[in-house]
Amino acid sequence: MSKSSSIIQYGLLGLIVAAAFILMFNASLKESATMDELAHIPSGYGYVKYLDYRLNPEHPPLIKALAAFPLLFQKLNFPVQNRYWQKDVNGQWAVGAQFLYESGNNADEIIQWSRLGPMLLTLLLAIFIYIWSKELIGRWWAFLPTFLFVFSPTVLAHGHYVTTDIGAALGIFIALYYFIKFLFKNSRRNLILAGLAFGVAQLMKFSAVLLIPFFVFLLTVFYISKVYHDWNETAPKARLKRFSFRAVRYVKNLFLIFLIGYLLVYAAYFVFTINYPIEKQKSDTEFILSSFSVEQLAEINVWMSGNKILRPFAEYLLGVLMVAQRSGGGNTGYFMGEVSASGWWYYFPAVFILKEPLPSLILIGLALLLSIWQILKSKSYKLKAVINYLGLHFAEFSMISFVVFYWAYSIKSPLNIGIRHILPTIPFIYILIASAFKKWINSGATVIKSLLVAVLIIWYVGETIFVAPNYLSYFNEIGGGTKNGYQYVVDSNYDWGQDLKRLKDWTDKNLPAGRQIAVDYFGGGNPKYYLGDKVEYWQSAKGNPKYEGIDWFAISINNLQGALGQLHPGQSRNPEDEYGWLKEFRNPYQPDAKAGTSIFIYKL
Repeated sequence: MSKSSSIIQYGLLGLIVAAAFILMFNASLKESATMDELAHIPSGYGYVKYLDYRLNPEHPPLIKALAAFPLLFQKLNFPVQNRYWQKDVNGQWAVGAQFLYESGNNADEIIQWSRLGPMLLTLLLAIFIYIWSKELIGRWWAFLPTFLFVFSPTVLAHGHYVTTDIGAALGIFIALYYFIKFLFKNSRRNLILAGLAFGVAQLMKFSAVLLIPFFVFLLTVFYISKVYHDWNETAPKARLKRFSFRAVRYVKNLFLIFLIGYLLVYAAYFVFTINYPIEKQKSDTEFILSSFSVEQLAEINVWMSGNKILRPFAEYLLGVLMVAQRSGGGNTGYFMGEVSASGWWYYFPAVFILKEPLPSLILIGLALLLSIWQILKSKSYKLKAVINYLGLHFAEFSMISFVVFYWAYSIKSPLNIGIRHILPTIPFIYILIASAFKKWINSGATVIKSLLVAVLIIWYVGETIFVAPNYLSYFNEIGGGTKNGYQYVVDSNYDWGQDLKRLKDWTDKNLPAGRQIAVDYFGGGNPKYYLGDKVEYWQSAKGNPKYEGIDWFAISINNLQGALGQLHPGQSRNPEDEYGWLKEFRNPYQPDAKAGTSIFIYKL
């Protein structure tokens, strides 16, 4: 590659990454804290400032700690003397509210500084996508998956929030990347990198635990393919010895990767539990796991938490068990006109079809059809062809397998709260798209096919620019567009509390002096902090605010859909919480105004 070509290549990558940062930063400036940020930001600050892990144990520390690192250089008041910190078990929400809004701090500055870490991790993932894609499909085709990733509304939305989802995507991506590199080149350097990347993934999000069975699966397939390839070249009497030794070596190396990874996990948890009193850690663990379904596991965890050597692992294990319990229990939410806590098996496929930009869906559909046609045409489903494919395209096979595996796990889980939970599969889907289209375009009629892809890419970017900065609420044309997406699903797909600052802007312009607005808000913001005396907290059971002399009412669409949606069999709701007075007064879905996309405003 010439020097000028290299300059163009990395210059273009730099421009793409810079554009993504500008789009995320601009969106962040306009948004209030989302629901999960209310817990994650103070938790991270507790880790890096006080080396204390008493808040938010159900998520690993790395994202939160990185987000809170810039806060160390500010003079902030943190409520360490408050009972929510001192006495409560995981008082994350109360501590978050006090830290951000009730301690004399500048909440917006804290939120913006905290979001820098996740944004940088998003950009790092984009660079890794380019690096791996370049190795697989070439330096120019590598721009296609990188471009799709950085201009994805879902990525731009969740890439700038202090949550674990973009971290999970990065951790899993680099873990798989270095694991595959080690399989093909068993050097000590690659072993250490694979182990460290695996450990980083575990410190990002607990769903990365799924890498353990997935790596076992990949290693098994890799071993079988190598045995098949070398079978005829090995003397019959030497086969048992050769392939047995190989199996032992593979198992030993996998064990070392896991060991290195969990040593990194131990080190991180060791640092962040230094000042977490061991007595409180044990009592907190015992309380949190008091209703855990597998009593023996809970007892082991409680015992470990009281051991000075094992307690870092105990805190990690506590998070794993909490996530397992929550995933199995589901979360009450609204989807397709229904309210349920038991989940829907078709939730993720449906939400993906509604929220992924239409040109991207077309690219995915065409890539899938092209791949199926190629398999049928070349008869690649025969055993010998499969083995040859694994030898030449094992990385591609790994990506396909992970997408299927992770989607199957997500579909089975009743925890249906957002498309963000399948974010770790998005980079792999985009790389697979690029690989399929490279083969198709190179097969002939290059100009026409390239024009088709170019049109779809321009359309894709247009979708993103048009919806900016409301990336979280983006819905494609199938979902009725961003304005109507709430009809299908809400929560972190549409309304996560991001529009409270826009409600403030609306009241500053439209609310008469001395008048109040009743607010039923969902999210990590604080209406009193932004609106002051203009706001009166409200709920359905309090009736029509007009009878209290309040002429305006605002409600988060997540709360409204939870009140109006049809109940799933077995689901209950107090009739007083169904906003009957609003339905009698007018059509709730025809507000007089909106703050952003997610807060509906009514003149009473």
